[in-house]
Amino acid sequence: MPLMNLHDRVTVTIENHVAHVLLDRADKMNALDDAMFEAIVAAGHHLHNERGVRAVVLSGAGRSFCAGLDLSSMGQADRWGEGGLAERTHGNANRAQQAAMVWRKLPMPVIAAVHGVCFGGGLQVASGADVRFIAPDARLAVMEVKWGLVPDMAGYVLWRGNVRDDVLRELTYTHREFSGEEAVRFGFATHVSTDPLADAMKLAQDIASKSPTAVRGAKMLSNRTPDMNVDEVLMAESIAQHELMYSKNQMEAVRAGMEKRPGDFVDP
Repeated sequence: MPLMNLHDRVTVTIENHVAHVLLDRADKMNALDDAMFEAIVAAGHHLHNERGVRAVVLSGAGRSFCAGLDLSSMGQADRWGEGGLAERTHGNANRAQQAAMVWRKLPMPVIAAVHGVCFGGGLQVASGADVRFIAPDARLAVMEVKWGLVPDMAGYVLWRGNVRDDVLRELTYTHREFSGEEAVRFGFATHVSTDPLADAMKLAQDIASKSPTAVRGAKMLSNRTPDMNVDEVLMAESIAQHELMYSKNQMEAVRAGMEKRPGDFVDP
């Protein structure tokens, strides 16, 4: 599929059922200005209904994934409108939160490839992915307190259950930098990789070879069940399974497995 460029900030390519979303402001280490926020959200919304996309890879151009908020945009408070940051412009989120949450809200899995600098809002954007590959020498920080702010781009939602509470508190209060290897130990990342983009693409291609309806059902359960009680989780599992059993893709998965061949699946 042809290259799509959004606001001269984000490019999207789609090949073999995998979408590659590239933060493409390398001269500013992909820092988040007004146009970058718009482009990231637009890319996510575009992919939400893009038939045939079974996995997404999110990466940054140049030397870094994302250096966080472009400090030159901090004084533009009027751009948020009368309701300010409390206004819910994107369902349950404001625009900045949606730049991170949109990846978690996508029906297909998202894999982030993180290298170089990943500070503040950039860390929260990466945290919206389902899985994160990170370079061992990457530099990360929960940076907001340095500028007299708090993390407010859905970090507290996305880190919950992954990052130990006392570790998150320390890193937030001090805004100290930590490495990619530490990020895995702390729960901010999934795998250390010397080539995060290659490994993210490999995983995305593996996921894209599976039944897309089963993978989407699994992501839906992963997103919903942390806020459910035991009875609700059991029911959600049963409903999701009932919708999949004996469907065209489920039967094809069985046949392909028995015949030891790639599956020929129908995209939802």
